[in-house]
Amino acid sequence: MASSSYQNESQGANNRFSQNVEKREKIGKIFELLFLIGLSIGLVVLALLVFDVFKDGFDRLIAPGFLNETPSRFSDKGGIRPAIFGSILLGILVMLISVPIGVGAAVYLEEYAPKNWWTTLIEINISNLAGVPSIVYGLLGLGVFNYLLGFGPALLSGALTLSLLSLPVIIVTAREAIRAVPNSIREASYGIGVTKWRTIWHHVIPYAVPGILTGVILSVSRAIGDAASLIVVGAVSFLTFDPGLFQRFMALPIQIYTYITRPEPGFANAAAATIIVLLALIMILNGAAIYIRQRFVSMR
Repeated sequence: MASSSYQNESQGANNRFSQNVEKREKIGKIFELLFLIGLSIGLVVLALLVFDVFKDGFDRLIAPGFLNETPSRFSDKGGIRPAIFGSILLGILVMLISVPIGVGAAVYLEEYAPKNWWTTLIEINISNLAGVPSIVYGLLGLGVFNYLLGFGPALLSGALTLSLLSLPVIIVTAREAIRAVPNSIREASYGIGVTKWRTIWHHVIPYAVPGILTGVILSVSRAIGDAASLIVVGAVSFLTFDPGLFQRFMALPIQIYTYITRPEPGFANAAAATIIVLLALIMILNGAAIYIRQRFVSMR
């Protein structure tokens, strides 16, 4: 009797467990379907936007002089060469400034900094800074780089402002990438007498490069496409020369904003063509970073 009762209870428990598993699988499939629908809607909307941009801007894009001439007050004349040159310089300077500082800060916080209330406060503030609107960084750049340091509304001020905008994302993602490196790699290096710095430089950072480059891709793409902070810092919408480091500058987002605000219908097509150029520039930079990331992944 006792054995039969035990078997019945065991069989009942197994049945309840099986029903629970089936229920969770059904819920999981429902959520999977909902997420797939959400992804599909986002991709469809993105495809429609890209199609609309190409439809409006392709003819203007292939027009003679659009990529290699300076702007004009006529919608069917002139080009965006100073804006392209300025955006490329901004992207290069942002990477040269923000990547070493961001990775260095991440290495210090993750490998060297003591775990106390001060570092905890710094970490919380860095995470919060990643969500600050870009116009706030523009006001900071205006006060510090334009006026306090005396750079004025120059390309260097814009690059430093965008670097501040990029730093929180790079630091957070670089810390996560460094934290994901297995401790066994560090311990094996220490076991053969290698110093901590050489362990970090030759083993930890190369292993974390793919994750670090993910943060670089996200931050630089956001910086190149940002317009609010550049407007505050002093980017202009018309230049007859390619900008230098300490000169007034143009950028593709500012050029798009300027074209959109013009009442003539032809400027809408010019704005669409400029959007295509900006998308191409971002894709080229992202493609280069993804290629480097995959090379490091294959070298592991």
